[in-house]
Amino acid sequence: MNLTDEEEAMIRGELGEPKRWAMQHMLGVGNFFNAEDFIPISQAHMMADPESLGDAGTILLENLVKESARVVVPMITDPRGVDIDYYKPLGQSEDMANIDRRIINACEAMGILMTDTCINYQTIMAPLLNENVAFGDTGVVIYSNSVCGARSNFEGGPSALAAGLTGRTPRYGLHCQKNRIATRRFKIRNQPKDLTDWGVLGAVIGKKLGSYWEVPVIEGVEGTPSSDQMKHFGSAMASYGSTALFHLIGVTPEASKNSDVCGKKLVIEEVKKGELNDMRASFQGSGDELDVVVFSAPQLSLIEIQN
Repeated sequence: MNLTDEEEAMIRGELGEPKRWAMQHMLGVGNFFNAEDFIPISQAHMMADPESLGDAGTILLENLVKESARVVVPMITDPRGVDIDYYKPLGQSEDMANIDRRIINACEAMGILMTDTCINYQTIMAPLLNENVAFGDTGVVIYSNSVCGARSNFEGGPSALAAGLTGRTPRYGLHCQKNRIATRRFKIRNQPKDLTDWGVLGAVIGKKLGSYWEVPVIEGVEGTPSSDQMKHFGSAMASYGSTALFHLIGVTPEASKNSDVCGKKLVIEEVKKGELNDMRASFQGSGDELDVVVFSAPQLSLIEIQN
């Protein structure tokens, strides 16, 4: 990879152990994906819950704090896995709560904001068109890329942290314009009406894609979907297809018309009503006894209900 003088100094450890570790980690990622160089980022978002970090990840954070690690760009966190004020009634262990406390202390010592959200694009620090960021949550990445027009890959926890410590990330994947053009073209005829419809449509398209490197362009959407509708659509697509970017013709900022994303060159694939019905039916357990109801993110939003 082509490195600047500052990046070379980081790798040599001249700017401290945390930056040396971060650059070495990202250099490995960049070389794996054949990145030519690094690109500056404006913000980072990291998974920081006890289940994903565990004891080993927590020790890594604490060791970086001992070396005076500080993030150099605004950095926020995904939801945590423990409610410190209510974990005992939920049956969570004291060990898990202690890990969470250690994670919080370490993150705050590095200057990371404990926002605990995977809908930062709706609540805090929404990225802007063409803004390069380092985000780590599937729903965050696909919404930020598609609806906001920002640029991010799916960053693993260590990679997001490394980006926050250095203010840069390898230039590969969806940071490159050539990877943001459409690779598949879908036409819909059955208009989604409610949030469930949008989620089902996203799931069907995601299942058809099944690859991080596929970028769908979708035609036939009438009107302008709401933020929550596109959130459900993108989150389901990312869950079923590992998709990180979609284009809605006339809606999303990079696709005012099909030719903007080279969509006209692609064969039209129609999303059929039967496929939508089959996907919806897979979630219906008619006759099953109800055990638990879970309200979760990123599906929930604060909305004003008017009579």
